[in-house]
Amino acid sequence: MREGRRRKAVAFSFPASGLGCNESRMSDTVLLDNVRHAALRLLTGHGAAFGDAINQAPLFVTEFAEAQRHYPILFRKEEPGALQPIAILGFDRDENLFLSGARWDGYVPAIVRRGPFLLRRGDGDDPLVALDLAHPRVRDGGNEGAPLFLEHGGHAPALEAALAALQQVHLGTQAAASTQALFEALDLVEPVALQAQISDTQAVNFEGFLAVTEERIAALRGAQLEELNRAALLAPAMHAASSLGNMAHLIARKRRRDRGPA
Repeated sequence: MREGRRRKAVAFSFPASGLGCNESRMSDTVLLDNVRHAALRLLTGHGAAFGDAINQAPLFVTEFAEAQRHYPILFRKEEPGALQPIAILGFDRDENLFLSGARWDGYVPAIVRRGPFLLRRGDGDDPLVALDLAHPRVRDGGNEGAPLFLEHGGHAPALEAALAALQQVHLGTQAAASTQALFEALDLVEPVALQAQISDTQAVNFEGFLAVTEERIAALRGAQLEELNRAALLAPAMHAASSLGNMAHLIARKRRRDRGPA
């Protein structure tokens, strides 16, 4: 932390868990079963009660096109050295500037949309779908929320949407290592020093982050651009670079939120 006589700059805070979304609470995870769980329902919408009050969310390269329309996309090195893209949603801990009541004003990352569903390793090659029964979105019986299963069998729309997000998380996780290897081989990600000036007396420093910049992309030679394009990563790299312009929009959201209603 650096303090002057009038200005105060604080470091951007990480969530208690790398994933946010209430990952630190107790869970009760079981394999999803259409008979045992036929009566379960899923609360939709958004809110702090569902773990949506987070200042950042992990992303996968397949989400960059949508995410770059709303959020700055930065990277950080997770243990043991994995490169994790993240969407910046706010500046203070537990601050999601895109969360307004039950509405999320922007693209919702797949890791949030998956809700209470996870993948577990099975006996074969295909992972199995698991469900956290203790998740705040899950209701057992009653009429609150949307059903998981249709009356005469099959997945209901709420479950289909969650499973599609879970599939996106799965595929993104599988592609993460090769994406990181190419980004680093081409020297695309570099440390960045960003400061968000919230007001005359408050600033937030982003320390320990990396970014893909337009300058790094412009410095690539023809063969390198071709390699990036063959790997279907040229567009995501450009999206990540252009997303940095969203920091100004995020600061504007923060100022409006701090001012409150006129």
